Amino acid sequence: MQNYFELFSLTPSFNVDLTKLESAYQQQMAKFHPDKFAAGSDKEKNFALQNTSLVNTAYDTLKSALLRATYLLELDGVNAFDEKDTQMDIDFLMSQIALRESLEAIEASKDELELDDFIEQVSNKIKKNINAISAVFDSTQNADEIKNLVRELKFYEQLNLQAKRLMDEWI
Repeated sequence: MQNYFELFSLTPSFNVDLTKLESAYQQQMAKFHPDKFAAGSDKEKNFALQNTSLVNTAYDTLKSALLRATYLLELDGVNAFDEKDTQMDIDFLMSQIALRESLEAIEASKDELELDDFIEQVSNKIKKNINAISAVFDSTQNADEIKNLVRELKFYEQLNLQAKRLMDEWI
């Protein structure tokens, strides 16, 4: 499998220039788009389809802070979501419970303003977490610390998605 960073001629790093990524993505899509191979042989069509799929997967992975951090860990042989590794910071686990309980209470009260504040609070936690991941990648590159931050980020993003779905249901 080709390294996603190499595919787009980018240096492997958590801090990706999203403008360069978008430009490289467009170039790759122009090169392999299945429409260019519509008159080609089945082999050429399959080749284009496989490359388009790879390019889309690589782009989606590198565009997302969570997926990019997870991918960088995987390149170093670290599985951030290994089911056998259940160690988490106790303070984070307690905050997880509190946040879930807050969302449940908001859902029960159907308070849109409170839900909007909750979404903003979680969005701020996501930004803070991404900044922390970036700082660790830039400094120590401590895989265990990054792994824990990635797990936290996944929780915050899932919670944010759940809260936004709730908001969509109410509107």
